[in-house]
Amino acid sequence: MKALQRIALGLSMAASTFMAANASAAGTYPDHPITLIVPWNAGGAIDVTGRKLAELLGKDGVTVVVDNVAGASSMIGLARVAHSNPDGYTLGLATPSLMGAIALKTTKLTQADFVSLNKVGVDPLMLVVPKSSPVNNVEDFIKLMKEKSGGVSIGIPGSNNVNQIFAASLAKAANVSYTNIPYTGGSKVLIDVAGGQLDGGVVKPSESIGQIKSGLVKAIGVFARQRVDALPDVPTFAEHHVDVFGYGDMEQVTYLVAPKGVPADRLAKMEDLVAKAVNSDAYKQFTRDYGMSISDVRSAAMQKEAEGIQNTFNTVAPKIFTAE
Repeated sequence: MKALQRIALGLSMAASTFMAANASAAGTYPDHPITLIVPWNAGGAIDVTGRKLAELLGKDGVTVVVDNVAGASSMIGLARVAHSNPDGYTLGLATPSLMGAIALKTTKLTQADFVSLNKVGVDPLMLVVPKSSPVNNVEDFIKLMKEKSGGVSIGIPGSNNVNQIFAASLAKAANVSYTNIPYTGGSKVLIDVAGGQLDGGVVKPSESIGQIKSGLVKAIGVFARQRVDALPDVPTFAEHHVDVFGYGDMEQVTYLVAPKGVPADRLAKMEDLVAKAVNSDAYKQFTRDYGMSISDVRSAAMQKEAEGIQNTFNTVAPKIFTAE
């Protein structure tokens, strides 16, 4: 009998120790390095964003290791996030490239594989033209679109993405066709725009501010509801009464995701830590310097926004995208 009592007491103490350890682990998350998967090459806008986040989280005592896992328009890296252990120690940065692949069914991933945490940046895309172009404003470009035989050529980095949607939306607003030319990156688009091989390009401010300020290309219009702080003289298309949201609301957003199944308390802790970082003066200055914008959107609100962009992609994909 006493032996049984000793066994029972031992089991009870073990259970209590286990529960206390779990409670301690939950309370101290994160207590070891977090891997942040950036599903693009090092040096790009999203990589720079991830590294800035890692820097600011580090100042708050959180070690973040940035891991660039590029390929398949971010699908390789995001698949690694989706299939990782849902313990809160593997996170990733997602963009609408994920929505495009889901809409085209070129990936097995779905929105349900992820939990959206925080919005970490928005790149308000712009139309740029060669310095030598006679186009100096939105009206000039619309006129060129209507008058040029065979249509204008517009370069975009990648394909089946927000850049292509905006280029197609501009053509839709002008009621003309155009030639979409995909490139492997924004820098290559800008080289050919500057050289006059393209009539225009749809690129991020973070990619093009240097070329714009040095006079290699001209920024004509912003595909957004408001102007870019870093380039305040460039108007939005709406200011010229051109609707570039003909296919639905859309923005080039970057947001933090975790794999489905991470404990709610850990998600909440990470959201709070990231919110503190993105609301800091240092991060706000970073976004201004790169022509980005930022707002404190997280959790259910970010999930709803991601699902809304996904719905737009689902509508647009059959009309303008091409499965690769």
